[in-house]
Amino acid sequence: MTSQVSKTVLRLEAEEVQTLKDGINFKKQPEDGKCYIIYKGKDKMRACRNQCKHQGGLFIKDIEDMDGRTVRCTKHYWKLNVATMEYVNPPDSFMQDELVLSDTDGSLELLELNPPDPWTAEPREAQELHAGEITLTYITHACMELKAGNKRMMFDPWLTGPAFARGWWLLHEPPSDAMDRLSQADLIYISHMHSDHLSYPTLQHLSMKRPDIPIYVGDTSRPVEFNKHQRGAVRRVAKCMLFFFSCTLFHVIFFLIWLFHHLKVDEHLRFMILMDGVHPEMDTCLIVEYKGHMILNTVDCTRPNNGRLPHGVDVMLSDFAGGASGFPMTFHGGKYTESWKAGFIKNERKKLLNYKTQLVKSLQPKIYCPFAGYFTEAHPSDRYIKETNIKNSAADLNESIRKSCPNILTWTPSPGSVLDLALALNDPTNSAITEPPNDTKIYKDSWDFDLYLDELNASISAEIFKYKSWIQYYYKWAGFKGYNLVIRVIETDDDFEPLKGGYDYLVDFLDLSFPDVRPERDHAFEEIKNRVNVMRHVVLNGRLWDDLYIGFSNRMSRDPDVYHHRPIFFIYHGIHLVPQCTYVNNMKVLTCCMLKNHHTDS
Repeated sequence: MTSQVSKTVLRLEAEEVQTLKDGINFKKQPEDGKCYIIYKGKDKMRACRNQCKHQGGLFIKDIEDMDGRTVRCTKHYWKLNVATMEYVNPPDSFMQDELVLSDTDGSLELLELNPPDPWTAEPREAQELHAGEITLTYITHACMELKAGNKRMMFDPWLTGPAFARGWWLLHEPPSDAMDRLSQADLIYISHMHSDHLSYPTLQHLSMKRPDIPIYVGDTSRPVEFNKHQRGAVRRVAKCMLFFFSCTLFHVIFFLIWLFHHLKVDEHLRFMILMDGVHPEMDTCLIVEYKGHMILNTVDCTRPNNGRLPHGVDVMLSDFAGGASGFPMTFHGGKYTESWKAGFIKNERKKLLNYKTQLVKSLQPKIYCPFAGYFTEAHPSDRYIKETNIKNSAADLNESIRKSCPNILTWTPSPGSVLDLALALNDPTNSAITEPPNDTKIYKDSWDFDLYLDELNASISAEIFKYKSWIQYYYKWAGFKGYNLVIRVIETDDDFEPLKGGYDYLVDFLDLSFPDVRPERDHAFEEIKNRVNVMRHVVLNGRLWDDLYIGFSNRMSRDPDVYHHRPIFFIYHGIHLVPQCTYVNNMKVLTCCMLKNHHTDS
């Protein structure tokens, strides 16, 4: 395998070095137009790419910075202290990747240390394909069936029920044989633990039909360059995926290695899981290769593999829609007027569409398909969210890509439509896509709301909630403290009106206390109104607070209006799981059981 190499990304001659001012200097490489930041301090200089770690935005001078050390991203206003290479907004979150400086005879070179691209290990030449040898069948949302030779692989099967408790429902009607297809697959890849990818109802159905099916996930318990305060919780996050079946083995795969023969997959088929550069504790993406032909599935990754991805793959799949967050629809007070929300959402949609267009343009796949965005806020109680949370359409993104890159074949999928890769590569002008019959039902119009809401509502009367001490037990289990934030949590009905007899309490995360009134010291404050059925279901079953936030089942206000990364990570991603682990080759095989909450109170 090729060893790590260094590349000079910018060179300043001695005369240019002498013109560097104390503090922040913005520089641009004239040949490729890429931008860099050099910070000149009293004792040393530091440098990095002028690119935000969040979504690749450009940094500019922060007009609020009095010390000349901070830059601000033009996309989402993240702030970076270039003297320390730490992000200060959100606080206690990420570190910027730093460049190496080389000083020779007064000149200065900015060096980037590049590890080898792992997908180039043991390279395979692309072989000629026969019609039908590699096909992709779109099922619904982020679920695709990949047929490669005589093997079938399913991506992120969400085929039934809601996601995020009750907030998301399938927009597309899956093919009538979707569950049978899933149970007959040779292997399943699940990209991350969000329930529109790790679908509880779907996997419950699958466990009854085929409990022994191999399911592969990335080892997000082993991220690189992650904040030391978060490592303990990170080790638990990947294991959220494993609580469905006490008997079924999930295969937790190390990143950046090819998996093939020792998994008895297929001599021509191999795959590799990569992490997200922004959320290494959460998201993963996938490269699948068959006979030298590559399929890249970036799923929901904000910055897949930190931006290092293969160029010229045969097929690229990615998300497209946006709107997958409670922000800003669930926020109120201060600037969060309806007109501000509408303007923000419109602007974010435009940014996302442009970002995806530029990403596809830079990677130059032969075929591109937008997926992982086909959900709707179907429940009547979320009508406001549905009307406010306008999303990008796949057709609009594909049109933008065709204008920018007319050589790339785009595919806007319908449930049951099939892409034949051999046909597409041999003659992209002819139809390589088989659409479903004309009478196929494309969009869902019923979702069995009562079936799933009854399950949520059953949590309200659980024994544990008769005792107020569950509150201290729950937050002390999470163990997050030492952060100057106070939250007020209010249980509400479906319309976010305080619930008669519901809990209304404060949590002070500085010392993890539960005061009756807010402390007199200066502190950040958030008020969170949670639908009682979702909140208690989350607590009772060890689910993520993402069910509340991404599932639009809370309403929030905060003072000051600042994003708090550390408590969000702990509170929203806490997991009640006890793993038992065994290592086999490059896999970690886990079986998990729920940690039972034994509660006693008088």
